[in-house]
Amino acid sequence: MLSRIYIKNFALIDTLEVSLKNGLQVITGETGAGKSIILGALRLILGERADVKSVSNAEEKSVVETEFALNNQFKKFFIENDLDYELQTIIRREILPSGKSRAFINDVPVTLDVLREFSSQLIDIHSQFETSNLFTSEYQFKIIDGLSGNKQIIEEYQYEFSDFQSLKIQLKKLQNQLSETNKESDYKEFLLNELEELKLDDVDYEDLQNQLAIHENAGVISDNLVQILSRFHQEEIGILSFFNEAKNKLSKISEISTSFAELNDRLETSFVEIKDIIAELENEAEKVEINPEKLLILTELNNKINALLLKHNVSDFNELIEVRNELAGDQKGVSELEEQIAETKENISKKENILQALAEKLSENRKKNIPVFVKKAEGLLKKLGLEKAKVDIELQDITEFSPFGKENIQLLFQANSGFPLKPIQTAISGGERSRVMLAVKKIIAESDDLPTLILDEIDTGVSGKVAEEIGNLMREMSKDMQLIVISHLAQVAAKGNNNYKVVKEDIAGRTQSTIIPLSDDEKLKEIAQLLSGSKITEAALAQAKELIG
Repeated sequence: MLSRIYIKNFALIDTLEVSLKNGLQVITGETGAGKSIILGALRLILGERADVKSVSNAEEKSVVETEFALNNQFKKFFIENDLDYELQTIIRREILPSGKSRAFINDVPVTLDVLREFSSQLIDIHSQFETSNLFTSEYQFKIIDGLSGNKQIIEEYQYEFSDFQSLKIQLKKLQNQLSETNKESDYKEFLLNELEELKLDDVDYEDLQNQLAIHENAGVISDNLVQILSRFHQEEIGILSFFNEAKNKLSKISEISTSFAELNDRLETSFVEIKDIIAELENEAEKVEINPEKLLILTELNNKINALLLKHNVSDFNELIEVRNELAGDQKGVSELEEQIAETKENISKKENILQALAEKLSENRKKNIPVFVKKAEGLLKKLGLEKAKVDIELQDITEFSPFGKENIQLLFQANSGFPLKPIQTAISGGERSRVMLAVKKIIAESDDLPTLILDEIDTGVSGKVAEEIGNLMREMSKDMQLIVISHLAQVAAKGNNNYKVVKEDIAGRTQSTIIPLSDDEKLKEIAQLLSGSKITEAALAQAKELIG
């Protein structure tokens, strides 16, 4: 229940504060007094965008604050959004002079999305100019689902439907990804096969270059080795013979003088090393052979590797292996994509089974309660002066799941007898809209747990007996909820449990709007004024007393 409204520095309102009670709360006031300003401020609590033009004093911030009396059904929302739960919860919007706005729930800053989600569960503002939502499928489903007790089922269905839609989007994305991958798959597979044929992991690229250099220059290497070895082994003038002779002579000298011992040892060591080098050179000389077939094999392998280095625009053999691994990973990715697509399709199929069961339950409950809606609506419309009005709800099966099940809805209406029912948007006149909407709101109020409903001049254009019936209907609706009504009808004002008046006055040369609670005597005079105009007559007072009863 909305228990308090506080507005500061908003349009024509300097400061306004009013406490509200349960039941039927009626707000009256002359045209232009500022009733729409109060509603505009309240719409900020519903999360509507703030307009800096609404700030009357540009030096100060504008504040709209409401206090709601809650019950424990809202605890879950507070826990989920990490908010402080209070039975008396305060919602506040602030518009700063800079144009920025802030929202708070119990002094905790919240986003507009969180604010909208919360306030939509607390309050519904309906204006005489807002009957177009009666024409939407969403609102028509809300009517019949509320009457059918489908709240829990529709919440579960829409939760599953949201997952279902996400899975379909995911499937489409995966299929597009696979399609793009498949366009290049054949070429990539060719490149991969080309690389795998070379068995790169078995190739020592550095050794390959060495072996190739040796086989390409085998003749030169062999000739030079022969010449080197011959110089070592020639008798009398060979290096080895000379070295041996020198070693023997230095050994004798070292026996004469120990100062030559170190040099003798070094020469001995060098001689051993030279003999070892000669032995290795002889081994290498035996290995070197001119083998055109081996050279051809090495050359072909090297040419293939060089061609692939150029083809893949890499300069290093290891980079070529990375290219091979990446291509192998791409091919593996195709298989993984196909597995993901299969898994997603399976999940979609499971969701379809769940949605189908829920949609059938929704439809069954709706069809069962259409006659209940027709009876209630036509009874209310008769009271509201549309004695011959007929209504119905038509459900049509569809092949695809929608946010509301697997059927379309059409609210049908006809104000006159002898004519066929038509979709309400084509059959209803301007003068009938408000009364039909009021009847619908009454039906919704019986099944919806919305604590507060605000009706803004929804009774415009009616008078007499119909106006009195509207007042009675609103009084009856207020037994199930807090109903705040802005009205010009004396018959409605007379039914108020509490009455308030919006007034506009000049204070210090500045026009300001405010709202004042009416005492019983002030309520009587206000109703009389609504009946007779600015001059209150005794007849108007008497009629006002009769209306109040």
